[in-house]
Amino acid sequence: MQPSLQQETDRLVRSWGHHAPEWLAGYLVAGVEDPRINLQSILSRHLIIGELFGDRFGSLMAEEYRFSACMNWLMKLVRRAAPPEEMAAVLFALKQGSDNAEGLEIPRFLLSTFAQLPAGAAGRQVPNYIEEFFADQGVGGSGPRGIQHSLDTLQELWRESLTPDSLKALMPGGPPAWEPRRLSLLEPACGSANDYRFLDAYGLAQWLDYSGFDLCVQNIENARAVFPQTRFRVGNVFEIDASDKAYDLSIVHDLLEHLSIDGMQIAVRELCRVTRRGIGIGFFQMDEIREHVVRPVDEYHWNLLSMGRMRELFAKNGFTAQVIQIGSFLEQQVGCKETHNPNAYSFILRPST
Repeated sequence: MQPSLQQETDRLVRSWGHHAPEWLAGYLVAGVEDPRINLQSILSRHLIIGELFGDRFGSLMAEEYRFSACMNWLMKLVRRAAPPEEMAAVLFALKQGSDNAEGLEIPRFLLSTFAQLPAGAAGRQVPNYIEEFFADQGVGGSGPRGIQHSLDTLQELWRESLTPDSLKALMPGGPPAWEPRRLSLLEPACGSANDYRFLDAYGLAQWLDYSGFDLCVQNIENARAVFPQTRFRVGNVFEIDASDKAYDLSIVHDLLEHLSIDGMQIAVRELCRVTRRGIGIGFFQMDEIREHVVRPVDEYHWNLLSMGRMRELFAKNGFTAQVIQIGSFLEQQVGCKETHNPNAYSFILRPST
């Protein structure tokens, strides 16, 4: 490894190593980053599902986009501790088809979704999770059940859909028609199994040969404590310990902006080197600007990346990018004009040849 990359590695290790394991375990899995409702995590899971099962679950994927938009809007009520009377007013307005709840504007995509639920998708019924959300808050029900109930709605549907028996019913004909080949999946900067815990909870892990690595020892110890049978190791994206094209897929979230430009270019080269079929990347700081904006912060970076330059970089390394601007995607797919981060982009990358 080049001395400059080793120095950058040492700085990154220090920047994450001072955090308590408990903090690392909850980082990037709560609030708007909750992988159950964070669209970038959802898109990464959908990349994997598409590789395993083709387009058989397209309708359930579309429902999950709506679920993400609706639950993110509803969770804002929870985060600002909306009083029970306001919660009741919103539910009443939804039932009446009104876009105003005593001065609070209710978005049309939420009204439309409420009116269309429950809905069938890929052989399953998506319940009215919006109404269940209010029941979780003790509104219109017998008592509060806790917010996790409605947040888990799509997780439970996927888990039911991806069992061998459910797949056999959906794709008759017997093996290998309904039983997919297991995919090898690599996740650099896996954190404390931040996304893997949801690959497991959604029923996807059983179809994967997963490997995750992270520079931070505490993260790997956290991940191994929960998933002792899964391959988690300390590793470096500047020098991935794997042969060329060793993995079918790779997924990466919130990593490349934290690297120097030279380091990022090496990381992209390594990621493309070890991946055969597809890469899903979530960016949290990207814009349609001509050049990258370099922002050193303490011992790492918080760069604003150029979408065009990143697409060119992946093309140089043999991958073609489908670029997804998260805000635009939500508006096109769901009619949701709100996003917590206007600089959020995802790339779905395929080999150019």
